[in-house]
Parts: sequence; C-alpha cells; structure tokens
Amino acid sequence: MVKTDTRKTISLGLQGGGTYGAFTWGVLDRLLEEDIAIDAIGGSSSGAVNAVVLADGYAQGGGRQGAQAALRRFWTGLGTLALFTPLRPTPIDFMSGGWSVESNPLYHMMEAAGAIMGPVLQTPVTHNPLRNIFSSLINFERVRACEEIELYVAATNVRTGTGKLFMRAEMDAQRLLASACLPTVFAAVEVDGESYWDGSFVANPPLAPLQGREARDVIVVQNNPIARSTMPRSMADISNRANEVAFNISFVREISSLTHVGGVPDEQRGASMALEAMRLHLISGTDVLGNYAISSKFIGDLPFLQQLHAQGVAAAETWLRENWHAVGTHSTLDPSPVFFADQGLRA
Repeated sequence: MVKTDTRKTISLGLQGGGTYGAFTWGVLDRLLEEDIAIDAIGGSSSGAVNAVVLADGYAQGGGRQGAQAALRRFWTGLGTLALFTPLRPTPIDFMSGGWSVESNPLYHMMEAAGAIMGPVLQTPVTHNPLRNIFSSLINFERVRACEEIELYVAATNVRTGTGKLFMRAEMDAQRLLASACLPTVFAAVEVDGESYWDGSFVANPPLAPLQGREARDVIVVQNNPIARSTMPRSMADISNRANEVAFNISFVREISSLTHVGGVPDEQRGASMALEAMRLHLISGTDVLGNYAISSKFIGDLPFLQQLHAQGVAAAETWLRENWHAVGTHSTLDPSPVFFADQGLRA
C-alpha cells in the first residue's frame, strides 16, 4: 500500500451510477487513509449519496475515520436491506456467470410500468424505497453541521430543464432523494414547490461550483460507463443505456471545457465566476464497470457491493502510486476514459 507523508487539500467530484456507487465508496475509503483535507464535494445521484454520507461521518470531530465508518455503515446496511427486496439476481442470472438481474421479471416490469403509466405522481408502484433508506442510515442533522466540507448536490428541475444545486446547510432526505430520482422508475421529487429528477442529467458530477474554492485540485471519480462491451438486449436495458448515455453528455462536455478551454460551460458559470485554472485528476473504474451487465446497476447484494468496493480501493491505490505527487502542482487527468472510453474495456 502506498502511504503519503504530505498533507494536501482536495475537492471531490463524485459521479452517479446506481449501485456502482460502491466503487466510489472503495475509492473514498482508500483516499481517506491518506492525510488529506477535503474542501468541497460535488455529487449527483449515488455520488451525492456518497458525499452526504461522508459528511455525516466527518462532522463533529469524526474526521477521516468517522467518514470511513459512515460509508461502511451505509453500504453494508444497503446490502443487508437488499436481501429483503425482490429485485435480486435469479438462479438463472447466477448461472450466467456474471452479476445481472436480466432474468428477474421485476427489472422489466419497472420499465414497463413507467412506459405505460408514467411515474409522474407518487403511487405504491412508483414509491422510491431510497426515502426510508436515507432516513434510517444518514443523520442529516450531522450533515448540515459539517462545516469543514461544503456540498454541492445536483438535481434536474423537471419544469425548466435546468440544474439545481442543493447545499450542505439545507440538506435533507428529500433533497438527496431528488438528486437520485431516476425518472423512468420513480415519481419526480418535490422540493419547495418544484419537481426534480436525477441530477446526472445536468451535471455528473457538478464541477463548476468547485472552481474558486480553496482547493484547486479536484479528484473526479468516474463510475458511470461511457462505453460498454455489449449491446442492450431488452427494452429495460435500452432504457437504462439511454439514461447512461444522457448522464455522460454533461460530464464529457464539462471535462472538455475544463481541459481544452480552461473554463466551464456558460450556462453553469455565473457572470462573476473567476476562471481560475483547476488541477483535474481522474480515478476511473469504467474499464471494469463497462463489462458488467447494464442491469447490474440495480443490484444491491452485499457481495456485489463488496466486489465493487474492492475494485474502487484498487483503482485508488494505483492512482495514488502514480499521481499523488502531482496534487498541488499540475493536472494528471488522463482523457482516455472520457474521450476514448471504448479502448479501455477489458476483455
């Protein structure tokens, strides 16, 4: 294991990707072993969940070890609760040799129900189970008290089609739920009279707010595959792949703007935002995650989450060994996982 001896201050950009967020858990778990200070975190969907859980553990003296404990408690708790849900791999899925729920009828029924009824209003079918999970596994009072770390949680305003950033001081279960609301499955989430969908449509993750912060070094954790090794094989797969592609448009565009222009897209930048150069760094898991079945993003089984965690730890370890020395001096972002994603998939 690489151990560093220099304290550095960073910000984090955490992508959303369903239960692939457990990969990000692994990355964070390894980074928190280092003597780092975290200035701010921008997150969408499961990336926002990781950001909020980290702040929950970090608050009120918990520090890095408290953040590690909170992340472990959340993801193991989620994996335990998954044992009692019907959306799990079937024996046929297990016999296929990979992680998938493609043979589970509920996986296809969720997409069919959305297509037929449209999950616009809250109903028993469109009830989002994450509401109870967030309320039971996250202490939002502690999150709001975590003054050491600022949070920027993205959501998409359904009416205007624009992004909304929720801040740490206002964070609660409803706002976090808004950032993680997949519109083809769950009803839009109402906050202060407006309805919201998944924040990944507009920013995955939100990086623009991290400009001008104390930490000029931003580590982006990429867990939403741009390229995949197989084609979608069902209407449910097609719907989920379409969402995945949409979630990556804002990411590719913003990375392109930051790396080639040195700024952020005009609609995300206020008139007074200074275009200070960011030092960008990327820890990507898409070479591994792009080989999983698209439906695996819905799998919450603890062994799968632990596997993703281990892959995240390994990716962070490799990045630390090769790039940690550059934090504070220059960017190390490798554009390959962003602009040439199909070349990185493992056979």
